[in-house]
Amino acid sequence: GINAEYGHVLDLKTNVTKTTIGPDTFVRQDNEKVVEGPTRMVIIPPNHYCVVANPVMRDDKGGVKFDNYGQVQLNHADLEVRLHQQPFPLYPGESMDVKVTKLRAVTTNTALRLRAITDFTDAEGVQRFAHDEWLFAGPGTYIPHKNVEIVETIRASIIKPNEALRLRALKACKDQVGKDRVCGEEWLIFETGAYLPGAYEQVVGTISAYILTDNIALHLEALQSFKDRFGIERKSGEQWLITLKESEAFIPDVYENVLAPINISTLTNRQYCIILDPLGEDGKNKLGQRKLVKGEKSFFLQPGERLESGIQDVYILLEDEALIVKAVLAHTDSEGKDRQPGN
Repeated sequence: GINAEYGHVLDLKTNVTKTTIGPDTFVRQDNEKVVEGPTRMVIIPPNHYCVVANPVMRDDKGGVKFDNYGQVQLNHADLEVRLHQQPFPLYPGESMDVKVTKLRAVTTNTALRLRAITDFTDAEGVQRFAHDEWLFAGPGTYIPHKNVEIVETIRASIIKPNEALRLRALKACKDQVGKDRVCGEEWLIFETGAYLPGAYEQVVGTISAYILTDNIALHLEALQSFKDRFGIERKSGEQWLITLKESEAFIPDVYENVLAPINISTLTNRQYCIILDPLGEDGKNKLGQRKLVKGEKSFFLQPGERLESGIQDVYILLEDEALIVKAVLAHTDSEGKDRQPGN
């Protein structure tokens, strides 16, 4: 019953300690000595547990094993997690390692980081090795295991629109989509909502998007060779622009460094500029060349390009005025005439 008690009685002749379980009227013999009790039976309510050290051995039917002298047999230096059950005594040699405690409820968007103390196979048949770590994700009630310790409680990170979560692998592992990651590798999670990092994933931080407009672009540089999210192969050190045409809100990848936002250059119909080292169709700068751009026009200076003398005003000539010009380089003018330097 719930009020039952037990006691430990030592037989001085055989030096064997036996357990007497109530309700019972015990009459002590001359060769007997009460070494413990009467003590209330251990009661584990629903949703509670306890851990017993040096637990008794049990047979295939769950009965307690005794040796030839009637002494209870113990699993020395072992632990046993016990859940809600009928009240029970602690046999001689058993002790309470963890007193009766309520089971831990793991809520939604949280998880327990668990670590294996020794090698074992869990209830799902998964082989765990010492120091392996994994997660018990909520919602649920965590049932303790003698070979497992709780490292910490992890809470999900909330990813808002126009944000990304930057993660780093603490050791070689598979991420939550099954992709292999090496130790130290970093990557981004773009999906909005709650994200619970894996056992070997460290949250580095949250990355906010750059909002691009018709007048603002981003100047990027590749930190190492990789393929960007648009499927373009980028070489280490390569620079390029991201404009509104590619994305309204841009989150730089882990291998992309934002050098600066670039404002658009706008020419009126009475302005012009000369671009030095203009970008060619092959995506490379034509070093030493110059490119004339006439207004009315708006454009972004590409990486490596610069204006020779800024944006300049065109010359307005009256009927009785003219300009004397001299060729700096050999070229064909707008009228189709070949000009040589100095002409």
